[in-house]
Amino acid sequence: MRGQAFADHAPVRSVGCDGPVQRLRPALILRRTFTRALLTFAFAGGAAAQGSALSDGDRSAIRDTISKQVEAFRHDDADTAFGLASPTIQAIFGSAGAFMDMVRQGYQPVYRPKAFDFGEIVELDGRPTQKVHVVGPEGRRVTAFYPMTQQSDGSWRIDGCYLEAPDEHQA
Repeated sequence: MRGQAFADHAPVRSVGCDGPVQRLRPALILRRTFTRALLTFAFAGGAAAQGSALSDGDRSAIRDTISKQVEAFRHDDADTAFGLASPTIQAIFGSAGAFMDMVRQGYQPVYRPKAFDFGEIVELDGRPTQKVHVVGPEGRRVTAFYPMTQQSDGSWRIDGCYLEAPDEHQA
């Protein structure tokens, strides 16, 4: 699940000697490499913290949106979880069921977290991105990055999730 994003969940399956093996499409590998570079750049001080540009109300709304989605995952409430995703993510998956299947299969740390602690909000690719420290169901620590998008009504929606294991971070 390292470096994965909701929108990037498109592995190509092939069968090897020992059964199914996942090979990543070249475009996906390039996108993941670019994402890692952005994250490294952000933590090296290259990206300005979005915190100064967001109001306290926006910060609270972003955290509430993410918290509600994680709570929906914990209760297998596909409709609520899907409803908190951005229109872009909804268009990619098409249905709450398809979205939840992807989360169950590829995002166990946020689907069933043992611990979920909010960090700072940084700007990545021009968007406020909430950093969250997560301990997954098997005790594995990851950092989740939630790019957010503000809707015309002022509400915030989750525009993806990138998981990064601590050994991947090169700041």
